[in-house]
Amino acid sequence: MTNSRTKTISNDLAGQLLQIGLRATSEGLEDLLARATKQRWSSRQLLEEMARSELAEKAARNLKRRLTLARLGRFKPLADFDWNWPKKIDRELIEGALRLEFIEEKRNLILIGSNGLGKTTILKNVAYQAVLAGKNVLFRLASELISDLSCESPQSRKRKLRDYGRVDVMCIDEVGYLAYDSNAADLLYEVVNRRYEEGPILMSSNRAFTEWNQVFPNATCIATLLDRLLHHADVSVIEGQSYRVRESQAEAAARRKKR
Repeated sequence: MTNSRTKTISNDLAGQLLQIGLRATSEGLEDLLARATKQRWSSRQLLEEMARSELAEKAARNLKRRLTLARLGRFKPLADFDWNWPKKIDRELIEGALRLEFIEEKRNLILIGSNGLGKTTILKNVAYQAVLAGKNVLFRLASELISDLSCESPQSRKRKLRDYGRVDVMCIDEVGYLAYDSNAADLLYEVVNRRYEEGPILMSSNRAFTEWNQVFPNATCIATLLDRLLHHADVSVIEGQSYRVRESQAEAAARRKKR
C-alpha cells in the first residue's frame, strides 16, 4: 500500500514538474530520487543536479531546433576532405572560417570554383560549427531562396527578407548553376543588402564574378550587388578536377579488377 501511494505521489510530482517546464527532471524523476537517496545528497546537491540536467536538456533541445532551422542535410566532415586534391585552395582561410572568425568580423566568405571541388561540403561544415556555437543559421540553395521569395506575397516576402537579414549566418549555395531573370537578381540583392555590415553571408558559385551578368541577364543591379557582397569579404578560388569524377573513376577501376 505504501509503495503504491509513494508511486502515485511521484507520478503527480512528475506531472507538476512537467507543467512548470522542468522536463528533464520530470522524465528522470524516479532515477533522480533513487540516486539522491542512495548517495545521501543534501538539498543543495539535489538542486544542483536538477539544474545541470535541465540546462543539458535545454541545450540539446536548442541545438536540435537550430539544426532543423538550418536545413543542412547530410554532408561529409572535413576530416575526410583531401586538401591535396585541388590544385589551388586557401586552406588557411577555410580553417579560419571553421573557427568562426568571420562571424564577429561580419565578413562574407565566398567560394568560387567548378563543380565537384567540395564547395558545398566546406560551407556546410562551417555552418555546422556555427550551429554548434549557438548561432542561428540558414542554409539555402540559391534556386530555393529565389523561388521562395518569388512565390511570396509582398507582405510575406517582406517577412522572409527580414528573417534572412536577422539570422546570424546566411548560407547561399550554388549561385550560378542556373540562369535567372533580372527579378531574381533583385531578390538576391535584397538579401545581400539587408545583411550588409549586419551579418555574414557564406556563398558558393561555379561562375567568376565577371560572368554573373550571364547568370542574371539584363539585371541592372549586378554591379551594386557585387559591390556590397565583396566590400567585407574573403574570396577563395578553388581550382582542380572534380572529386566526384575521381571517385567515379576509382569505382570503375575497382569494378574492372573484380572481373
